[in-house]
Amino acid sequence: MPAYSIGVDLGGTNLRVAAIDTTGQILARVAEPAVYDTGPRRVAGEIARIIRSIREKVGAEGMRGVGIGVPGFIDIAAGVVVGSANLPGFEGFPVRDEIQHLLGTPIILENDANAAALGEMWMGAGREVKDLILLTLGTGIGGGIVSNGKIVHGFQGMAGEFGHMTVFPDGNPCGCGNCGCLEKHASATAIAAMGRMMHFSGDVTAERVYELAVAGNDRAKLVFESMGRALGIALASLINAFNFPLYLVSGGPLPAWNFFAPTMFAEVTKRSFIFGRKKTRIEKALLGADAGLYGAAYLPFEFDTIAPAAVTA
Repeated sequence: MPAYSIGVDLGGTNLRVAAIDTTGQILARVAEPAVYDTGPRRVAGEIARIIRSIREKVGAEGMRGVGIGVPGFIDIAAGVVVGSANLPGFEGFPVRDEIQHLLGTPIILENDANAAALGEMWMGAGREVKDLILLTLGTGIGGGIVSNGKIVHGFQGMAGEFGHMTVFPDGNPCGCGNCGCLEKHASATAIAAMGRMMHFSGDVTAERVYELAVAGNDRAKLVFESMGRALGIALASLINAFNFPLYLVSGGPLPAWNFFAPTMFAEVTKRSFIFGRKKTRIEKALLGADAGLYGAAYLPFEFDTIAPAAVTA
């Protein structure tokens, strides 16, 4: 049978696992609610149980390993979650070694945004390139950098924290201690906050602001113009710094593309001389919530020759 790997997307609310072969075909798939109040060891046991069930269904022959995408900061070498607001109790827990011990199978741990960037490169909008940057827009803003087909981690594993780039020096204060961070001006949280400042009625969420914009509300459209300006400033800086061919935007606010993209492109054109002279692309990501799942499954293929040495159980 074709070689395959198993990708795990460990999210704040859902645990998703899939067996994916080298062509990108999903062979089997499981999704369950993620329950963290039982502790990280129990969660690791649940992950191992689901992986075993998929491995039995698809067949152990041809399985290359398991990749796991985890939200938060990760010590890649140690296989430990250093910090994550979405995974209570996981800080300092040796999640990689625990699951390897339960399965006897090589495990590769990766930040979820980095995994999503790999997924887009492998089976999404970046299939024609090996160098790209992904911006993930959600409650905050994260991202991943893929260079020559591999994730750029930085020496502490924290490269790609685009949400804390300064876009407005005197902008809104951020919980990180800075002011004017991108995620305070272009995330779903920021969209909702601007909507509340506009005194929109009801439960003001990013989706609500989008609905108002679709209905023709000019003030809602201004919210997305402000978001587009912040994104454009950030993307221009990234284009000038990296000179990559492709920059992708993903996440919940993506349906509002037609409202924020014109301002975004105008800012990029104004601020990046590279963008106007080269065939640099800024596009919507294609895989949606599955990007991290594909990227996690790609990890064992990428590290196939060295993954077995990582087993420390």
